[in-house]
Amino acid sequence: MMTEERFTRLAHKYMDTVFRLAYSYLKCYADAEDVTQNVLLKLYQADEKSFRSEDHIRYWLVRVAVNECKSFFRSPWRRAEPLEQYMETLDLPSDEHEDLFRAVMALPAKYRVVIHLYYFEGYSSDEIAGLLNTPPATVRTRMARARAQLKKFLTEAE
Repeated sequence: MMTEERFTRLAHKYMDTVFRLAYSYLKCYADAEDVTQNVLLKLYQADEKSFRSEDHIRYWLVRVAVNECKSFFRSPWRRAEPLEQYMETLDLPSDEHEDLFRAVMALPAKYRVVIHLYYFEGYSSDEIAGLLNTPPATVRTRMARARAQLKKFLTEAE
């Protein structure tokens, strides 16, 4: 089990990353909070000696968050919430950022998640493939399709 001070440091460092990933997957603030809480609980219960490095912990947290989100989709209590409600809590610098956020959130989950992991979390397509348990070519295809959909959506918005 992890020491309390180490867990607190890791939780503060990665809680936002886990939440943003969960929200991009589930599109529901409350569900994303639940997933974040479950992931952090699993981190607290994890054996500290099983982690080789800080990067390994980050990778592990993202992988656990993806699995938690997938299991949430199977939940009979799954609920949807309006995107505007969450957008009110964000501090987006301009209308272009707001349009981009709406466009990303309008993508299907399989595209939205790879875009989030690549652009916002900084993972490579090979790392994303490992996190999502899919072939790297599939990840690159999803990214290309997501970019095409985003381009189409954003040019239509203009």
